[in-house]
Amino acid sequence: MAGVSGLLEPISQTTHDRKRRATDSGIDCLRDNRKDAAIMMRSISVLLAIPLVLNCSPQNAQPTMQTLDLQVRWNLETNFAEGGGHRAEFTIRNNSDIELTSANWEMYWSMMPRTVNPGSIAAPVTIEWINGDFYVMRPKDDFTLRPGAQIEIGYNGSSSMIKESDAPSGLYFLLYEEGGSYGLYPVSDYSVAPFVGPDQINRHRNDVEPIPTAEWLFDSHSNITELPEDQLQLIVPKPRSLELGDGHFEISSGTSVSYEPGLQSEATLLTAFLSDILHGTVEAVESSASSGNDIHLQSRDVAVAGSYELGISAADGVIISGDKSGVFYGSQSLKALIPIDNLGRENESIRVRTVQIVDSPAFGYRGVHLDVARNFHSVETIKRLLDAMAFYKLNKLHLHLTEDEGWRIEIDELPELTQIGAFRGHTADDSENLQPSYGSGPFADPESGYGSGYYSREQYMDLISYAWDRNVEVIPEINFPGHSRAAIKAMEHRYRRLMEEGRESDAERYRLVDPDDVSQYRSAQWFTDNVICVCRESAYDFVTTVIDAVIEIYSDADAPLTMIHTGGDEVPTGAWGGSPICQDYLAAHPEIDNPKNLQKAFFKRINEYLGSKGLQTGGWEEIAMNFREDGSWTANDEFANANVIPYIWNSLWGAEDLGNRLANAGYPVVLCNVTNFYFDFAYNKDPREPGLYWGGFINTRDPFEFVPYDVFRSIRTTAAGELYTDDDFTGKELLTAEGRGNIVGMQAQLWSETVKGQDMLEYYYLPKMLGLAERAWYGQADWGDIADREERNEAIDAVWNAFANSLGKREFPRLDRLHGGYNYRLAPPGAKVENGRLVVNTAYPGMEVRYTTDGSDPTTRSPIYVEPLEIGSEIITLSTFDSRGRASLPTVVNLQSR
Repeated sequence: MAGVSGLLEPISQTTHDRKRRATDSGIDCLRDNRKDAAIMMRSISVLLAIPLVLNCSPQNAQPTMQTLDLQVRWNLETNFAEGGGHRAEFTIRNNSDIELTSANWEMYWSMMPRTVNPGSIAAPVTIEWINGDFYVMRPKDDFTLRPGAQIEIGYNGSSSMIKESDAPSGLYFLLYEEGGSYGLYPVSDYSVAPFVGPDQINRHRNDVEPIPTAEWLFDSHSNITELPEDQLQLIVPKPRSLELGDGHFEISSGTSVSYEPGLQSEATLLTAFLSDILHGTVEAVESSASSGNDIHLQSRDVAVAGSYELGISAADGVIISGDKSGVFYGSQSLKALIPIDNLGRENESIRVRTVQIVDSPAFGYRGVHLDVARNFHSVETIKRLLDAMAFYKLNKLHLHLTEDEGWRIEIDELPELTQIGAFRGHTADDSENLQPSYGSGPFADPESGYGSGYYSREQYMDLISYAWDRNVEVIPEINFPGHSRAAIKAMEHRYRRLMEEGRESDAERYRLVDPDDVSQYRSAQWFTDNVICVCRESAYDFVTTVIDAVIEIYSDADAPLTMIHTGGDEVPTGAWGGSPICQDYLAAHPEIDNPKNLQKAFFKRINEYLGSKGLQTGGWEEIAMNFREDGSWTANDEFANANVIPYIWNSLWGAEDLGNRLANAGYPVVLCNVTNFYFDFAYNKDPREPGLYWGGFINTRDPFEFVPYDVFRSIRTTAAGELYTDDDFTGKELLTAEGRGNIVGMQAQLWSETVKGQDMLEYYYLPKMLGLAERAWYGQADWGDIADREERNEAIDAVWNAFANSLGKREFPRLDRLHGGYNYRLAPPGAKVENGRLVVNTAYPGMEVRYTTDGSDPTTRSPIYVEPLEIGSEIITLSTFDSRGRASLPTVVNLQSR
C-alpha cells in the first residue's frame, strides 16, 4: 500500500485542546521510538490503511498495530456556487469495525489554499485552515459514523478549482486510542471524481479560455501539415549555419577520439556515448595529430563563448573545434546527427552525413530553474534533467534549495537545517519536523513520498561535478527573507536545545525571529510565519554562515560558483510592522521610509558580502525595486551596475514591461517570463492535465514564440485567456539600445507544488524544454522583427509547423531512446466529424494514433488510425502513441451528444 511507511509525530493541537491526549511524556516516547517506527512501517504492505499506533503510557511504551478501513471520495460539484467560489463534497465511508465519534478522530489533508465558509458545511464537522496548504476536519459534538455507514460533507470554498490536481491530497486520519495513544492512518482508498462539465472546468461564468474538446484540439492542430524528411530540422537548437554534403562518414569501434590538452572531459563523455551504441569500445587519446578515420577535438579561440565548428567528411573524419564549452556543444550536434535507429542498441558501425556547421549561442545564460524544496527530487532525477539540458545546449541549472516547505542542502555548521527543515510529517508545532504540504502525508520519511529528503554534502558535490562535466553550472538559491519557514523552524529547534543546555549566547547566534513580533500577514502560499527578522544581527550571521558553507562545498567539488541566488521575492505586506526589534531599527535608520524597504537594507549587506567573496548576487525582481507604502515601486538605482542580476518572472497584466524597465535602468537581467517560461503550468485547460494555471497555460510553443527584445510580441493572451491587442501595450516601456545589451539570457521555471517524482517532472519539462532551447540558443527569430501582428503570426505558424514536424519525427523518437527514454508529454489527438466521417490530426506529425469504439482506452493492440473513420459507434476514443507504446491522455468523441 503506497504511503504506509514513516515516522509519527505529536498530534496537531491548533485548536480543540480538549482532545489533547499526547502528554509531554508521550511526546518524548514518540520521539524515542522514531527510528523503530520507521523500520517497522517500511515492512508493511497491506490493503487497508494500517498505521503505527504508539501507546506511550509509562507502563507500556511498545508500538502496536491496528487497522482502520475508511474510503474517501471527493467531488467538485461546481465552480459557480451560490455567493461565489466553488462547492465540493467529501464522502466518507466507514468500512472498519471502529465507530467514529465526536471525540476520537480528525482528518488532515493538503489542498491548494482556499477559504472554506464555515456556514456552508452541511454536516456536523468543522473544516479549518491551519497554515500554508494544510487543513483539518474535526467532528462536532453530535457526530457519529458507525461501521458500514457513510456521510456526505459538502462545503463552499473560495475561488475555483479547475484541475484534478487542485483536489485535496495526502489525506490521513488521526484516531485517538485509550490510554493516551493515537494512530495516524493514511487514506489508501481515496479518489477524486472526474471533472466533466463546464461548471467544473471553467473558472467563472465568463471564462473565455476554451475547454479542450476533441474538436477544439482538431482546430488547434489545423495549421500543422506534414513535411517531408528533407525539410526537417536536423539539430535542436537550430545551428546558425549548416551545409549538408552528399557523402557519409562511418563510425565504428575502431574509431578513436583524439583530443587536445584540456578537452579530456569532453572526449570521455563522447567516447562513453559512442561505446554504448557500438560493439566494442571507442578509445579516447590525447593527441594533436589527426587522421581521416577518427574524431578530433581541437581547441581554438572564439569571439563568443560556446562557439564551435563541426566538420564531417569522408576524407578528414570528424573535426570539432572551439573553446572548451564549444567543443562540448559540437559533440552534442554530432550526437544529434546519428540516425535515430542506431540509438538504444549496439551497432557494428554508424553512418553519419557529411556536413559543415558553424554555430554559436545568442545568449550566455540558457537556464532551467528547478524547485527541489516544495517536493523533493532525487539526485538521479536531476542527473537525467542535466543530461537533457546538456544535449539541448542549456547551461545553467538554478536549484531552488530552500523554501517554506523544505531545506534541501546539508550545512555542517547548522545540522538542524536538514535534521528538522528537510522533513515533513504530522506535528503539533513544527518542533521536530515541518507540517505536511502538497500531499506529503503524515510520515516524515523520504520513502513515503516526496515531502522529505535532502542532499548530503557529498551528494551535492557529486551533483554539481556531474553538471559541470556537461557544461552546466549549478546556481544555488538560498531564499530569504521570505519563503524561509523551514529555516525559521529549524533554528527555533536549535534555539530551544541550546537554551535547555544553558547556552544562551549560542542559542541566540543564529535565531531568525523576533519572539515579540505581533505582525500579521499571509504569504502568497498562505503562511503566516515565513519571514525572517532582518533587523536581527543573527539573521545576517545565519545567511553569511550558509553562504560560506556553500562556497566551501563548491570549492571542494572543484565546480564553478559565480553566483548565489538569494530569492528575495514575495515578502508579504505586514511583515516586520509589529516587530519591536524592527521598530527600534527603523527609529535608528530614518533613511528607511517604511518597513517593506527593510528588505533592501538587508539585501545591501548580503550583496556586499557576496561581492567580497567574488560572487554575483542573483534574485527575483524585487531585489532591484524600491517599494512605496501603497505597494507601488520604482527601479532601485542603487544596485544597478553593482554585481546584482534580477531574474524577471512577472510579465502579467500591468507588468509586461518590468524586464524592460530594469534592463533600461542598467541591470543585467535574466528573463523568466511567467507568460512563456513557467513550465509547472498545465499544458492546457483539460482538468486531467496536472499543473498550476494562475498565470495561464504553457505549452511547447510558448517558449518557442518568445521575442526577447520585444516581449509584447511574445504574449498572445492574458492569464484569463483573453486576447491582447496592440493597444494594451500603449505607454509601456520599450527596450533601449543599452537595455537590449542587458538581456543576458532566459530561464524556464519548474516550481514543484504539483510535481511528484521523476516521471511527472519529465512530463512537465518535455517537450517544453525544446522550445526554450531553440530560443535561448538561436536567439530572437526573424519573425520577431515583423511589426504587423497578422503578418507576424503567419510567419510564426510556418516556422512552428517545421519545428513541430521535427519534434514529432526526430526528437520524440530520440527521446524514446536517450538515457533509457524520457517521459515526455504526448499531446492528445484532435478529432472532428467532416462529411459524415471522423477525421483525426495530431499536434506533432509522425505520431501514431490508435482508437477504440467500445469506450475503453486505446492500447498498443488497438487499430491504428490511417484514414477518416466511418461513424458506426456512439463513442470513439483516441490516443497518441510513441515508439515505446506509451499513450497520451485519451480524446473521447461522444457522437451521441452531437
